[in-house]
Amino acid sequence: MSDAPHGSAPFGANMTTISVDAMGGDHGPEAVVGGCAISARRNPGIAFLLHGDEAVLNALVAKEHILAGRAQVIHSPGVVSMDDKPAQIMRRGRDTSMWSTITALRDGQAQAAVSCGNTGALMAVSMLRLRKLPGVHRPAIACLWPSLGPHGYNTMLDVGADVRADEESLLHYALMGSAYFRNAFGATRPRVGLLNVGTEDHKGRAEIKEAARLIADAAEVGRYDFVGFVEGNDIPSAHVDVIVTDGFTGNVALKTGEGTAKLMGDVLRTELERSFMSKLGGLFALRPLRRMKKRLDPRLANGGVFLGLNGTVVKSHGSADSTGVSSAIKLAFTLAQSGFQDRMAERISAVSDALQERLLKSEDDVEIAPVAAPDRTPDGTGKA
Repeated sequence: MSDAPHGSAPFGANMTTISVDAMGGDHGPEAVVGGCAISARRNPGIAFLLHGDEAVLNALVAKEHILAGRAQVIHSPGVVSMDDKPAQIMRRGRDTSMWSTITALRDGQAQAAVSCGNTGALMAVSMLRLRKLPGVHRPAIACLWPSLGPHGYNTMLDVGADVRADEESLLHYALMGSAYFRNAFGATRPRVGLLNVGTEDHKGRAEIKEAARLIADAAEVGRYDFVGFVEGNDIPSAHVDVIVTDGFTGNVALKTGEGTAKLMGDVLRTELERSFMSKLGGLFALRPLRRMKKRLDPRLANGGVFLGLNGTVVKSHGSADSTGVSSAIKLAFTLAQSGFQDRMAERISAVSDALQERLLKSEDDVEIAPVAAPDRTPDGTGKA
Protein backbone atom coordinates (compact mmCIF):
# COMPACT_ATOMS: atom_id res chain seq x y z
CA MET A 1 0.00 0.00 0.00
CA SER A 2 1.51 3.29 -1.03
CA ASP A 3 1.84 6.26 1.30
CA ALA A 4 -0.23 9.39 0.82
CA PRO A 5 1.47 12.25 -1.02
CA HIS A 6 3.33 14.75 1.17
CA GLY A 7 0.96 17.26 2.71
CA SER A 8 -2.20 15.38 1.81
CA ALA A 9 -4.61 13.72 4.20
CA PRO A 10 -4.10 9.97 4.76
CA PHE A 11 -6.25 7.60 2.75
CA GLY A 12 -9.74 7.22 4.18
CA ALA A 13 -9.45 10.25 6.47
CA ASN A 14 -12.89 11.32 7.77
CA MET A 15 -14.40 8.21 6.16
CA THR A 16 -15.36 4.73 7.35
CA THR A 17 -13.01 2.31 5.63
CA ILE A 18 -14.12 -1.23 4.79
CA SER A 19 -11.50 -3.91 4.13
CA VAL A 20 -12.78 -6.08 1.26
CA ASP A 21 -11.62 -9.49 0.05
CA ALA A 22 -11.98 -8.77 -3.66
CA MET A 23 -11.06 -12.27 -4.88
CA GLY A 24 -13.65 -14.33 -2.98
CA GLY A 25 -17.03 -15.38 -4.32
CA ASP A 26 -18.49 -17.20 -7.28
CA HIS A 27 -18.68 -14.15 -9.57
CA GLY A 28 -15.09 -13.02 -9.06
CA PRO A 29 -13.64 -9.55 -8.50
CA GLU A 30 -15.97 -7.93 -11.04
CA ALA A 31 -18.96 -8.43 -8.74
CA VAL A 32 -17.03 -7.30 -5.67
CA VAL A 33 -15.69 -4.11 -7.23
CA GLY A 34 -19.12 -3.46 -8.74
CA GLY A 35 -20.65 -3.78 -5.26
CA CYS A 36 -18.12 -1.30 -3.90
CA ALA A 37 -19.06 1.15 -6.65
CA ILE A 38 -22.78 0.84 -5.81
CA SER A 39 -22.03 1.53 -2.15
CA ALA A 40 -19.79 4.47 -3.02
CA ARG A 41 -22.55 6.10 -5.09
CA ARG A 42 -25.04 5.74 -2.24
CA ASN A 43 -22.70 6.66 0.60
CA PRO A 44 -20.19 9.51 0.35
CA GLY A 45 -18.66 8.59 3.72
CA ILE A 46 -17.25 5.21 2.74
CA ALA A 47 -13.80 4.13 1.48
CA PHE A 48 -12.35 0.73 0.60
CA LEU A 49 -9.20 -1.31 0.92
CA LEU A 50 -9.40 -3.91 -1.86
CA HIS A 51 -7.24 -7.01 -1.41
CA GLY A 52 -6.23 -9.23 -4.32
CA ASP A 53 -4.30 -9.30 -7.59
CA GLU A 54 -3.35 -5.66 -8.17
CA ALA A 55 -3.21 -6.01 -11.98
CA VAL A 56 -6.80 -7.26 -12.07
CA LEU A 57 -8.15 -4.90 -9.43
CA ASN A 58 -6.48 -1.74 -10.70
CA ALA A 59 -8.09 -2.28 -14.12
CA LEU A 60 -11.54 -2.82 -12.56
CA VAL A 61 -11.25 0.16 -10.22
CA ALA A 62 -10.18 2.38 -13.12
CA LYS A 63 -13.52 1.65 -14.85
CA GLU A 64 -15.50 2.82 -11.80
CA HIS A 65 -14.88 6.57 -11.64
CA ILE A 66 -16.80 6.85 -8.36
CA LEU A 67 -14.01 4.84 -6.68
CA ALA A 68 -11.28 7.32 -7.63
CA GLY A 69 -9.55 8.35 -4.40
CA ARG A 70 -11.86 6.11 -2.36
CA ALA A 71 -10.47 2.66 -3.14
CA GLN A 72 -6.93 1.49 -2.52
CA VAL A 73 -5.61 -1.84 -3.79
CA ILE A 74 -3.40 -4.01 -1.57
CA HIS A 75 -1.61 -6.69 -3.57
CA SER A 76 -2.18 -10.21 -2.27
CA PRO A 77 -1.79 -12.79 -5.06
CA GLY A 78 -3.12 -15.89 -3.27
CA VAL A 79 -6.80 -16.87 -3.44
CA VAL A 80 -8.77 -19.04 -1.01
CA SER A 81 -10.96 -21.43 -3.00
CA MET A 82 -14.28 -22.81 -1.78
CA ASP A 83 -12.66 -26.27 -1.57
CA ASP A 84 -9.75 -25.22 0.65
CA LYS A 85 -9.77 -26.63 4.16
CA PRO A 86 -9.44 -24.11 7.03
CA ALA A 87 -6.35 -25.94 8.32
CA GLN A 88 -4.67 -25.52 4.92
CA ILE A 89 -5.26 -21.77 4.93
CA MET A 90 -3.98 -21.48 8.50
CA ARG A 91 -0.71 -23.11 7.42
CA ARG A 92 -0.11 -21.55 4.00
CA GLY A 93 -2.60 -18.75 3.48
CA ARG A 94 -0.58 -15.70 4.46
CA ASP A 95 -0.36 -14.41 0.88
CA THR A 96 -4.10 -14.69 0.22
CA SER A 97 -6.55 -11.84 -0.20
CA MET A 98 -8.62 -13.21 2.71
CA TRP A 99 -5.67 -13.17 5.13
CA SER A 100 -4.71 -9.66 4.01
CA THR A 101 -8.31 -8.44 4.44
CA ILE A 102 -8.51 -9.55 8.07
CA THR A 103 -4.99 -8.37 8.87
CA ALA A 104 -5.88 -4.84 7.72
CA LEU A 105 -8.85 -4.88 10.09
CA ARG A 106 -6.69 -6.14 12.95
CA ASP A 107 -4.10 -3.43 12.33
CA GLY A 108 -6.70 -0.65 12.46
CA GLN A 109 -6.48 0.28 8.78
CA ALA A 110 -10.22 -0.42 8.42
CA GLN A 111 -13.25 -0.44 10.71
CA ALA A 112 -14.91 -3.58 9.28
CA ALA A 113 -14.18 -6.38 6.81
CA VAL A 114 -16.25 -8.09 4.09
CA SER A 115 -15.58 -11.34 2.22
CA CYS A 116 -17.59 -13.58 -0.12
CA GLY A 117 -15.09 -16.41 0.35
CA ASN A 118 -14.95 -19.81 2.05
CA THR A 119 -16.88 -19.52 5.34
CA GLY A 120 -14.81 -22.04 7.32
CA ALA A 121 -11.53 -20.52 6.21
CA LEU A 122 -12.77 -16.99 6.92
CA MET A 123 -13.81 -17.94 10.45
CA ALA A 124 -10.49 -19.68 11.08
CA VAL A 125 -8.43 -16.74 9.81
CA SER A 126 -10.61 -14.25 11.71
CA MET A 127 -10.22 -16.15 14.98
CA LEU A 128 -6.46 -16.39 14.49
CA ARG A 129 -5.88 -12.77 13.51
CA LEU A 130 -8.54 -11.00 15.61
CA ARG A 131 -8.93 -13.35 18.61
CA LYS A 132 -12.12 -13.87 20.57
CA LEU A 133 -13.61 -11.28 22.91
CA PRO A 134 -12.80 -11.94 26.58
CA GLY A 135 -15.36 -14.31 28.07
CA VAL A 136 -16.58 -15.66 24.70
CA HIS A 137 -16.16 -19.42 24.38
CA ARG A 138 -17.34 -19.74 20.80
CA PRO A 139 -17.95 -17.07 18.14
CA ALA A 140 -21.23 -17.20 16.23
CA ILE A 141 -22.49 -16.31 12.76
CA ALA A 142 -25.66 -14.21 12.77
CA CYS A 143 -27.87 -14.08 9.65
CA LEU A 144 -30.79 -11.86 8.68
CA TRP A 145 -34.14 -13.53 8.02
CA PRO A 146 -37.10 -11.80 6.27
CA SER A 147 -39.92 -11.54 8.78
CA LEU A 148 -43.34 -10.10 9.55
CA GLY A 149 -41.84 -8.00 12.36
CA PRO A 150 -41.70 -4.20 12.43
CA HIS A 151 -38.12 -4.12 11.11
CA GLY A 152 -38.71 -6.47 8.18
CA TYR A 153 -35.99 -8.85 9.35
CA ASN A 154 -35.20 -11.08 12.30
CA THR A 155 -31.73 -12.34 13.10
CA MET A 156 -30.73 -15.88 14.01
CA LEU A 157 -27.49 -17.18 15.49
CA ASP A 158 -25.52 -19.38 15.38
CA VAL A 159 -25.95 -20.55 11.77
CA GLY A 160 -22.76 -22.54 11.35
CA ALA A 161 -19.72 -21.30 13.27
CA ASP A 162 -19.90 -24.21 15.73
CA VAL A 163 -22.23 -27.21 15.61
CA ARG A 164 -22.40 -27.44 19.42
CA ALA A 165 -23.26 -24.90 22.10
CA ASP A 166 -23.53 -25.27 25.86
CA GLU A 167 -25.79 -23.14 28.04
CA GLU A 168 -23.20 -20.40 28.61
CA SER A 169 -22.47 -20.13 24.87
CA LEU A 170 -26.20 -19.80 24.17
CA LEU A 171 -26.30 -16.99 26.74
CA HIS A 172 -23.45 -15.25 24.92
CA TYR A 173 -25.34 -15.67 21.63
CA ALA A 174 -28.32 -13.90 23.18
CA LEU A 175 -26.13 -11.01 24.33
CA MET A 176 -24.30 -10.72 21.01
CA GLY A 177 -27.40 -11.17 18.87
CA SER A 178 -29.37 -8.51 20.74
CA ALA A 179 -26.44 -6.06 20.52
CA TYR A 180 -26.18 -6.71 16.79
CA PHE A 181 -29.92 -6.32 16.17
CA ARG A 182 -30.14 -3.18 18.32
CA ASN A 183 -27.43 -1.43 16.32
CA ALA A 184 -28.42 -2.76 12.89
CA PHE A 185 -32.09 -1.74 13.22
CA GLY A 186 -32.23 0.79 16.04
CA ALA A 187 -34.32 -1.49 18.26
CA THR A 188 -34.17 -0.31 21.88
CA ARG A 189 -34.91 -3.68 23.48
CA PRO A 190 -34.83 -6.58 21.01
CA ARG A 191 -37.02 -9.58 21.80
CA VAL A 192 -34.91 -12.71 22.22
CA GLY A 193 -36.23 -16.26 21.85
CA LEU A 194 -34.48 -19.59 22.40
CA LEU A 195 -35.20 -22.15 19.65
CA ASN A 196 -36.61 -25.39 21.04
CA VAL A 197 -38.81 -28.36 20.09
CA GLY A 198 -41.76 -26.72 21.85
CA THR A 199 -42.66 -23.64 23.87
CA GLU A 200 -43.52 -25.56 27.06
CA ASP A 201 -41.08 -25.19 29.95
CA HIS A 202 -40.59 -28.93 30.39
CA LYS A 203 -39.44 -29.54 26.79
CA GLY A 204 -35.89 -29.60 25.50
CA ARG A 205 -32.49 -30.85 26.61
CA ALA A 206 -31.06 -29.98 30.01
CA GLU A 207 -28.65 -27.39 28.59
CA ILE A 208 -31.51 -25.68 26.73
CA LYS A 209 -33.51 -25.36 29.94
CA GLU A 210 -30.50 -24.00 31.81
CA ALA A 211 -29.75 -21.59 28.95
CA ALA A 212 -33.31 -20.27 29.18
CA ARG A 213 -32.78 -19.50 32.88
CA LEU A 214 -29.45 -17.76 32.23
CA ILE A 215 -30.81 -15.72 29.31
CA ALA A 216 -33.81 -14.61 31.39
CA ASP A 217 -31.57 -13.58 34.32
CA ALA A 218 -29.30 -11.50 32.05
CA ALA A 219 -32.09 -9.60 30.28
CA GLU A 220 -31.55 -6.30 32.12
CA VAL A 221 -27.78 -6.30 31.66
CA GLY A 222 -28.18 -7.28 28.01
CA ARG A 223 -30.98 -4.75 27.40
CA TYR A 224 -33.33 -7.23 25.75
CA ASP A 225 -36.70 -8.86 26.50
CA PHE A 226 -36.68 -12.65 26.72
CA VAL A 227 -39.85 -14.15 25.22
CA GLY A 228 -38.92 -17.73 26.19
CA PHE A 229 -38.83 -20.77 23.95
CA VAL A 230 -39.73 -20.36 20.27
CA GLU A 231 -40.24 -22.93 17.51
CA GLY A 232 -39.22 -23.12 13.88
CA ASN A 233 -42.38 -21.38 12.66
CA ASP A 234 -41.50 -18.38 14.84
CA ILE A 235 -38.27 -17.66 12.94
CA PRO A 236 -39.98 -15.36 10.36
CA SER A 237 -42.73 -14.22 12.73
CA ALA A 238 -43.45 -10.90 14.44
CA HIS A 239 -43.19 -12.59 17.84
CA VAL A 240 -39.40 -12.35 18.17
CA ASP A 241 -36.42 -10.35 16.86
CA VAL A 242 -33.43 -12.54 17.79
CA ILE A 243 -33.51 -16.35 17.60
CA VAL A 244 -30.79 -18.17 19.56
CA THR A 245 -29.72 -21.71 18.71
CA ASP A 246 -26.66 -23.90 18.13
CA GLY A 247 -24.80 -23.83 14.82
CA PHE A 248 -26.02 -27.23 13.61
CA THR A 249 -29.71 -26.42 14.06
CA GLY A 250 -29.31 -22.86 12.79
CA ASN A 251 -27.50 -23.92 9.63
CA VAL A 252 -30.09 -26.60 8.83
CA ALA A 253 -32.89 -24.07 9.37
CA LEU A 254 -31.14 -21.48 7.17
CA LYS A 255 -30.53 -23.86 4.27
CA THR A 256 -34.07 -25.25 4.57
CA GLY A 257 -35.48 -21.72 4.41
CA GLU A 258 -33.37 -20.87 1.35
CA GLY A 259 -34.41 -24.09 -0.40
CA THR A 260 -38.09 -23.56 0.40
CA ALA A 261 -38.00 -19.98 -0.89
CA LYS A 262 -36.41 -21.17 -4.15
CA LEU A 263 -39.00 -23.94 -4.48
CA MET A 264 -41.87 -21.48 -4.01
CA GLY A 265 -40.41 -19.11 -6.59
CA ASP A 266 -39.89 -21.89 -9.15
CA VAL A 267 -43.39 -23.33 -8.63
CA LEU A 268 -45.02 -19.90 -8.88
CA ARG A 269 -43.14 -19.13 -12.09
CA THR A 270 -44.14 -22.49 -13.60
CA GLU A 271 -47.80 -22.04 -12.72
CA LEU A 272 -47.94 -18.48 -14.08
CA GLU A 273 -46.54 -19.70 -17.40
CA ARG A 274 -48.80 -22.75 -17.64
CA SER A 275 -51.58 -21.21 -19.79
CA PHE A 276 -52.77 -18.00 -21.39
CA MET A 277 -55.20 -17.32 -18.53
CA SER A 278 -52.53 -17.86 -15.88
CA LYS A 279 -50.23 -15.49 -17.76
CA LEU A 280 -53.02 -12.93 -17.89
CA GLY A 281 -53.63 -13.33 -14.16
CA GLY A 282 -49.91 -12.91 -13.54
CA LEU A 283 -49.98 -9.70 -15.56
CA PHE A 284 -52.67 -8.24 -13.28
CA ALA A 285 -50.70 -9.36 -10.21
CA LEU A 286 -47.38 -8.07 -11.55
CA ARG A 287 -47.05 -5.11 -9.18
CA PRO A 288 -47.67 -7.02 -5.91
CA LEU A 289 -45.47 -9.86 -7.18
CA ARG A 290 -42.64 -7.40 -7.74
CA ARG A 291 -43.11 -5.98 -4.23
CA MET A 292 -43.02 -9.49 -2.79
CA LYS A 293 -39.90 -10.34 -4.75
CA LYS A 294 -38.15 -7.22 -3.51
CA ARG A 295 -39.14 -7.91 0.09
CA LEU A 296 -37.86 -11.49 -0.07
CA ASP A 297 -34.83 -10.78 -2.26
CA PRO A 298 -31.91 -12.57 -0.52
CA ARG A 299 -29.47 -10.08 -2.00
CA LEU A 300 -30.94 -7.30 0.16
CA ALA A 301 -30.49 -9.38 3.34
CA ASN A 302 -27.02 -10.56 2.35
CA GLY A 303 -24.40 -10.75 5.04
CA GLY A 304 -23.73 -13.04 7.99
CA VAL A 305 -21.91 -11.27 10.82
CA PHE A 306 -19.18 -13.00 12.83
CA LEU A 307 -19.94 -12.12 16.44
CA GLY A 308 -17.63 -12.61 19.41
CA LEU A 309 -14.39 -11.45 17.75
CA ASN A 310 -12.26 -8.34 18.26
CA GLY A 311 -13.46 -6.83 15.01
CA THR A 312 -16.50 -6.65 12.72
CA VAL A 313 -16.42 -9.26 9.94
CA VAL A 314 -19.32 -9.67 7.49
CA LYS A 315 -19.52 -12.86 5.43
CA SER A 316 -21.30 -12.25 2.14
CA HIS A 317 -22.96 -15.15 0.36
CA GLY A 318 -20.56 -16.75 -2.11
CA SER A 319 -23.06 -16.42 -4.97
CA ALA A 320 -23.74 -12.72 -4.32
CA ASP A 321 -23.79 -10.37 -7.30
CA SER A 322 -22.89 -6.66 -7.12
CA THR A 323 -26.19 -5.82 -5.42
CA GLY A 324 -25.63 -8.50 -2.81
CA VAL A 325 -22.06 -7.37 -2.15
CA SER A 326 -23.28 -3.81 -1.74
CA SER A 327 -25.82 -4.99 0.87
CA ALA A 328 -23.06 -6.75 2.83
CA ILE A 329 -20.92 -3.59 2.67
CA LYS A 330 -23.84 -1.47 3.88
CA LEU A 331 -24.29 -3.78 6.87
CA ALA A 332 -20.56 -3.62 7.66
CA PHE A 333 -20.64 0.18 7.43
CA THR A 334 -23.68 0.44 9.72
CA LEU A 335 -22.11 -1.77 12.37
CA ALA A 336 -18.74 -0.01 12.15
CA GLN A 337 -20.41 3.36 12.64
CA SER A 338 -22.48 2.16 15.60
CA GLY A 339 -19.53 1.15 17.76
CA PHE A 340 -21.50 -1.86 19.01
CA GLN A 341 -18.35 -3.96 19.44
CA ASP A 342 -17.26 -2.14 22.59
CA ARG A 343 -20.70 -2.18 24.18
CA MET A 344 -21.18 -5.85 23.36
CA ALA A 345 -17.81 -6.68 24.93
CA GLU A 346 -18.76 -4.75 28.09
CA ARG A 347 -22.04 -6.65 28.51
CA ILE A 348 -20.44 -10.04 27.92
CA SER A 349 -17.78 -9.18 30.49
CA ALA A 350 -20.39 -8.05 33.04
CA VAL A 351 -22.47 -11.20 32.61
CA SER A 352 -19.40 -13.46 32.72
CA ASP A 353 -18.31 -11.81 35.99
CA ALA A 354 -21.79 -12.29 37.43
CA LEU A 355 -21.81 -15.97 36.44
CA GLN A 356 -18.38 -16.48 37.98
CA GLU A 357 -19.48 -14.76 41.18
CA ARG A 358 -22.59 -16.95 41.33
CA LEU A 359 -20.49 -20.07 40.79
CA LEU A 360 -18.10 -19.14 43.61
CA LYS A 361 -21.00 -18.34 45.93
CA SER A 362 -22.68 -21.66 45.21
CA GLU A 363 -19.43 -23.46 46.00
CA ASP A 364 -19.11 -21.58 49.32
CA ASP A 365 -22.69 -22.49 50.24
CA VAL A 366 -22.15 -26.22 49.82
CA GLU A 367 -22.15 -27.93 53.24
CA ILE A 368 -20.42 -31.25 53.68
CA ALA A 369 -22.78 -33.46 55.67
CA PRO A 370 -21.28 -36.01 58.09
CA VAL A 371 -21.19 -39.54 56.80
CA ALA A 372 -23.34 -41.77 58.97
CA ALA A 373 -22.08 -45.22 59.91
CA PRO A 374 -23.90 -47.98 58.05
CA ASP A 375 -26.50 -49.94 59.95
CA ARG A 376 -24.93 -53.17 58.84
CA THR A 377 -21.68 -54.32 57.32
CA PRO A 378 -21.77 -56.26 54.06
CA ASP A 379 -21.85 -59.53 55.98
CA GLY A 380 -24.98 -58.42 57.85
CA THR A 381 -23.48 -58.46 61.38
CA GLY A 382 -23.66 -54.74 61.97
CA LYS A 383 -20.08 -54.68 63.30
CA ALA A 384 -17.49 -52.39 61.87
